[in-house]
Amino acid sequence: MSMRRTTTTRRAMAAVSMTAALAFALAGCGDDGGEKPGDEGSSAPSAPASPSAEDKGESQQEDTAAGENVDPDVKLAETRGQGGLVLVVNEVKRDSGGFLTVQGAITNEGDQARTTSGWAGSEVNIVNKNPNSVAGATLVDKAGKKRYYVLRDTDSRCLCTTAITSLAPGKSAPVFMQFPAPPQDTTEVDFNLPTFATTSLKISG
Repeated sequence: MSMRRTTTTRRAMAAVSMTAALAFALAGCGDDGGEKPGDEGSSAPSAPASPSAEDKGESQQEDTAAGENVDPDVKLAETRGQGGLVLVVNEVKRDSGGFLTVQGAITNEGDQARTTSGWAGSEVNIVNKNPNSVAGATLVDKAGKKRYYVLRDTDSRCLCTTAITSLAPGKSAPVFMQFPAPPQDTTEVDFNLPTFATTSLKISG
């Protein structure tokens, strides 16, 4: 979990610094009476209803702290991937600020080491910015007919576990992913991570 703590903390600091820099720049040109500021703080096209970069940073810090209390013995769902890989989901929880966080662990139950390259999805920009990550995960709200992607910042870095090393037989890697939260009346979604079978998740909170 220390890897996740380091990654999310750095991104939280970067997001806050970006927000502060943007605010300073806007204040400096406020008297020009000319052009309107651009949409630099808006969400990425693939992250519907994404909050601002500052809100992301706050949620990441909260989620990091909450992750310390995730019980690995709680199994909400299990899905199998290629080559003996197994993903167990331990928590699916709504967070303050309109986030939905999925946490779990991927274990290699096979007899050979497995790479993690396919989990980042097929979007070239996302893969390049998030190597060996779980950025390709999606949620589908079948009732609401909506698909949700892992949130990312304005530099296309995902709010998820990154830099996962290859998994040797018997080894596990903890993972987390943050999505825009579906409506409150949505209590169940379909979860998919590339190379794994789709599984159903019940939302708590």
